[in-house]
Amino acid sequence: MCTPPGNPLAGPEAGRHSDGVEANDRGLRADGTIAREGSLDRVGEAFVPVVAAARERIGAVFGPDRLHSAYLYGSVPRGTAVPGVSDLDLQLALHHAPGPAERADATALEAALDAAFPQLDGVGILLSGRDELLSPSQRYDAGFFLACLCTPLLGPDLAERLPRYRPTSLLARETNGDLARLLPGWRRAAAEAATGAERRALARRVGRRLVRTGFTLVMPRWGGWTSDLERSAEIFGHTYPRRAGQMRLAAATARRPAADPAALGALIEDLAPWLADEYAAVHGVPLRSR
Repeated sequence: MCTPPGNPLAGPEAGRHSDGVEANDRGLRADGTIAREGSLDRVGEAFVPVVAAARERIGAVFGPDRLHSAYLYGSVPRGTAVPGVSDLDLQLALHHAPGPAERADATALEAALDAAFPQLDGVGILLSGRDELLSPSQRYDAGFFLACLCTPLLGPDLAERLPRYRPTSLLARETNGDLARLLPGWRRAAAEAATGAERRALARRVGRRLVRTGFTLVMPRWGGWTSDLERSAEIFGHTYPRRAGQMRLAAATARRPAADPAALGALIEDLAPWLADEYAAVHGVPLRSR
């Protein structure tokens, strides 16, 4: 669903931010590299005022002394966001590494945007220093995320200083190869969750990560890229049919999380450990985990 004529996102700035690359049905450019997903002109009508307000408030809160650039990612710039169901995801690149003051400002901004727009089910802001995003150690993690999964919103686009990426086993290993590291924290969070809201938040986080990991496990064989949860689960299921039902559950949980401890436990205690072991067997352990 595209934005209507005259919306505040579809001006010269929106055109400047878009890379204008046509992708094939597997998300690749003509040269076989992964095309950037999402753009401002794909933002659905209900979310146009949300994005416009986010742009304005980010600039006002962080200012040019702290903010290098800001980006959207997730369902909103892909045009698949559902009012009342989807959240707003933002990545801010700061001139320096974020500290307590920047984190406090981001938390306050998350709450203010979420309260102002009923079409949102939460706001998440990632903070990173510019040098960290461009560092060689983050080339296949935060760098890939910014260059391929983020849509520029404010400031100079750091993707221009990053390489083009291909759907290789190296990319798979370094982007989603650390699932085993997350499992102890998920188990603690599930045991300590005291409210339905806490369990739903954890279920959404777990579901998203499991689907992303399942897709990137098979990504090199499939030969492309997608962030669509349902399509990712389907692609995974063609290679691992015995786990297809669980991955569909993970995708459904990520989209519409429930407070059911049994469903969350099945994902954390069954699918996740198997997926972590299979991932390491197929792609190896990422360098940062060694």
